[in-house]
Amino acid sequence: MGLPRKPTNTPPGQFAYEGLDRLMHERSRLSILSSLMGHPQGLVFNDLKELCSLTDGNLSRQIQILQEAGLVEVWKSMKKGRPQTLCRMTDSGRERFAQYIEQLEQVIANAGKKSAGSKGIGPVNFSLG
Repeated sequence: MGLPRKPTNTPPGQFAYEGLDRLMHERSRLSILSSLMGHPQGLVFNDLKELCSLTDGNLSRQIQILQEAGLVEVWKSMKKGRPQTLCRMTDSGRERFAQYIEQLEQVIANAGKKSAGSKGIGPVNFSLG
């Protein structure tokens, strides 16, 4: 009988998912980028902190990492005598995140195909807009 083998029509590296960027894949940064992707005009620090359920320090550090990678840009200003920080995705950040989402969609599609026979589910469809 022997062990099951991969189907002959499965291309090499089909499940390597090279496009899953580790920088974006971390939970805090993924939540920040997802929030900013849905708000093209950007978000002020406190709104972003609330949406992502992060502490001041954690959000600050994650924004710094994303800024150094060129994914987000940050503006600091004063409003009613109080400092205010606005975060927004860069154009290249939007493009890279869209590519990352496409890779995640491929993961979901592959998982749906592989489990369709055993659990009665099919490919999962969702869109960003």
